[in-house]
Amino acid sequence: MDFTIPAEITAYLAELDAFIEREIKPLERENDNIRFFDHRREWARTDFEKGGLPRRDWEELLAEMRRRADKAGHYRFALPKEYGGKDGSNLAMAIIREHLAAKGLGLHNDLQNESSIVGNLPTVLMFRDFGTAEQKKRFIPAILDGSITVVFGLTEPEHGSDATWMETRAVRDGDGWRVNGAKTWNSGVHQATHDFIFARASGKEGTSKGIGCFIVPTNSPGFKIEQYLWTFNMPTDHGRISLTDVWIPADAVLGDPERGLAVALHFVHENRIRQAASSLGAAQFCINESVKYSQERKPGGKPLATNQAIQWPLVELQTEAAMLRALIHKTAWEMDRMSKPEVAEKLSDKVSMCNYRANRLVWEAADRAMQVHGGLGYSRYKPFEHIYRHHRRYRITEGAEEIQMRNVARHLFGFARDRKQSAE
Repeated sequence: MDFTIPAEITAYLAELDAFIEREIKPLERENDNIRFFDHRREWARTDFEKGGLPRRDWEELLAEMRRRADKAGHYRFALPKEYGGKDGSNLAMAIIREHLAAKGLGLHNDLQNESSIVGNLPTVLMFRDFGTAEQKKRFIPAILDGSITVVFGLTEPEHGSDATWMETRAVRDGDGWRVNGAKTWNSGVHQATHDFIFARASGKEGTSKGIGCFIVPTNSPGFKIEQYLWTFNMPTDHGRISLTDVWIPADAVLGDPERGLAVALHFVHENRIRQAASSLGAAQFCINESVKYSQERKPGGKPLATNQAIQWPLVELQTEAAMLRALIHKTAWEMDRMSKPEVAEKLSDKVSMCNYRANRLVWEAADRAMQVHGGLGYSRYKPFEHIYRHHRRYRITEGAEEIQMRNVARHLFGFARDRKQSAE
């Protein structure tokens, strides 16, 4: 087996680096935009007087970054060529995501906003693979040009990890559907035009069959944003919404209304492996900065790096990073050679391993970086507290680490074989 990164991916990393230096870094430095990344970042990004939402000038800067990346041909890299992409592979995306995150905080790759010069665009693929011809024509071009934004309403106030017990209901009403319920952690809903609302249309509680994915315009009568949930790392765009007798037409359903969870899970493995790679990259940044600082800092006349109390924790982290990198690359490479059903059957546990271990690693690496840097590391003049606070969320979101470990256990102990039958 050849573990060498393919030459075309290495060449593309260099192309991305050149684009960042030429287009993104100057934008980051002009008009005091650096305030969004230096010690002022949380305050500069957050409109505390408007529910803690992102400030308009912050979101406008992110939009300009994406516009430039799209014009340069990078933003849609992972999409099929039919949508202006480059058919980017899972392996390429994992390597790119790690590479960009390892550069540290910057406009090129702001993980707090899931914003990057190389975009992650799952809604496009959801419409491509589940949408009708009319839905594809209406939504895909508009998502890509930014005139339509679709967010994701799966989690509920009382139901998180197991969506099959959701309380939101959709019932047929004339030539359409009537939806009632509530969703939480509806990220990005403050600027969304539509919301994927997952609701039970039939079937028994605790079963996946009977849950549909409904495309609900956010300006629909009865659709209400109740509050924005303030978090460990601000600003927030995580809305809690309610739906009271919201009516949508019959064609506002994505895919089979009995099999909507297939839509929700459509991109889960690709998303989790990419997110694991981003966490790995952020962890590597923390390790690299700690090594550099410990070599430069000389209390008592000798570098911190000469102390084993400094060396050994960083050695442990670097070892974990190296092992994770090998598993992430191998898993992504294998994903590129399988269909989605095969990935779910044969690689789901490996994706879960990568995800929960990488998310734990970055949290530990950020914590260690703060310790190595001392008081300065604890301050907001270094990026470690931001990384620590942001990446802590991934031990809960994208499938909590307990859920990921349970998935590994299902495969390890053979319980996964019965999963399909028990879900029916």
